[in-house]
Amino acid sequence: MKDSTERPSGFAFQKSNYQWLIAGIGLLIIGYILMSGGATEDPTAFNPEIFSFRRITLAPIVVLGGYGTIFYAILKR
Repeated sequence: MKDSTERPSGFAFQKSNYQWLIAGIGLLIIGYILMSGGATEDPTAFNPEIFSFRRITLAPIVVLGGYGTIFYAILKR
């Protein structure tokens, strides 16, 4: 006799899991794009733009949100 809570064999995730996973990957891509840039043509010159709010604060928060979303997508039932 089978349990009524057993799912039939097939994919490990449901459609909503994949949607959350894609959203998390999108957040990761956006975060890493926000982190990029700030280089200068002259390697001996200092560019204070590398310490902007976008690169130091906003981008890491977005990346961590992306990893959190992926973690949620994997654990969601």
